[in-house]
Parts: sequence; C-alpha cells; structure tokens
Amino acid sequence: MRILISMLAVTVVAAQQTSVGEKLVKEGDCFSCHAQNGQSVGPSFAAIARRYAGQASSVSQLSAQIRKGGSGDWGDVAMPPHPELTDSQARQMLSWIFSLKAGSPAAKPAGQVYTYKLKNGSTRQLDFPVYTDGKAPNVTKDIFKGYALYNSYCYRCHGTDATGGELAPDLRMSLVTGMSQRTFLSVAMAGKQAKGMPSWAGFLSQEDMIKVYRYVKGRSLDLVPSGRPSSE
Repeated sequence: MRILISMLAVTVVAAQQTSVGEKLVKEGDCFSCHAQNGQSVGPSFAAIARRYAGQASSVSQLSAQIRKGGSGDWGDVAMPPHPELTDSQARQMLSWIFSLKAGSPAAKPAGQVYTYKLKNGSTRQLDFPVYTDGKAPNVTKDIFKGYALYNSYCYRCHGTDATGGELAPDLRMSLVTGMSQRTFLSVAMAGKQAKGMPSWAGFLSQEDMIKVYRYVKGRSLDLVPSGRPSSE
C-alpha cells in the first residue's frame, strides 16, 4: 500500500511539473523559434524529445543551455539566453518537452508554386504569392504586412525599402546571394549580438518575421516596388 501511495505521489508531482513547464514554454518566447512538431527556426519540441528521451544526464546540460544560450547541437542557429529563468523553471519546461509523444516527424506537404517573370526576362518560382490577383500591382496582405513591419522595426538599420543602411547590410543582396528563409528567420529571431543585431524572439512572432522575409524577397527580385506597395 505504501509503495502504491508513493508511486501515485510521484505521478502527481510529475504531472504538476509538466503543467507548469507547459505554461512557462507557452508564456515565454519559445514558440518564436520552435514548433511542437515540424522544423522551424530551431528543432521541434518533438524532435528534442526524440533525441534526449531517457537521457537523464541531458537535463542539466539543456537546462543550462536554455538559461545561457548557445549553439552547435542543432547546427549554427544560436539559442538566445534566458537569464530570467531559474534552473528549476528550465527543468520544468524540459519536463513538458520530454512528455511530448516522440513519434516520427510528419512529412511536409508539397505547397503551391508561383512563377513570376522578372524585369530581366528570366522567371523565378516562389513558394508564396506576391500579388493578390496573380499579377501586379496589388500585393498580398502578407507582403503588405511585411512592408509595414519592416518599416516599423528594420529600416533604422537596414535602410528604407530594404536598400541597406549605415548600420546594417542591404537585405536584398543577402537574399539574392542565397540566404534561405530559415537562415533569415534564425538571424532575425536569435540575433547576432557580436554584430549588434538584436533578437526579435518574444517581440515579433515567427509568422510576423516570415511576412518580413516575403516582403524583402519581393524587393530583392524587384517584384515589390520601393515605397508603400499597392494592396487590396
């Protein structure tokens, strides 16, 4: 009987830690860079659960990484520090993450492809629409929202219309020379402290930053004009 009571007590404590951990994750900026399932800026929580399932020794390492930041375990994308969290809170967050069903990663469905003719006569395929009716001038709501966000937060360093500034490079050229959406998001959300690039995680959502990326991508291909673009 005592053994049964002890087992029930352990189960209750674990459930409480999981509940608190889930609340901490959802109230923080974790979902700015991570998704519960599927690749985002960083690995999904399910992927983390799969990698570290049953490795009790990993809790201390991951708890420290949540609080101090770091990179290397999942590529070069930096994990911004969270010094406001205690070690106990970080462990509770990990308890929830490890409780997720560690199934196989879901296959990403194939999306629609949009083909645009550029001013130099070539064509370019994108995985998002630029115009509402398939052709200029009215851009989609996502592109216009990206323009608005860029001109609220990014232009001070990267220049008006994403043309580059004194403090930061021309983002159009970064995308033309091969920067992917994932890299764009990782730099924007995690930041580059050594170069003065702030972390936008916790302030702008990943969805917001995807809209900024799409606006800049449209500018890099000269599909989106300078100034305020036309929209519906």
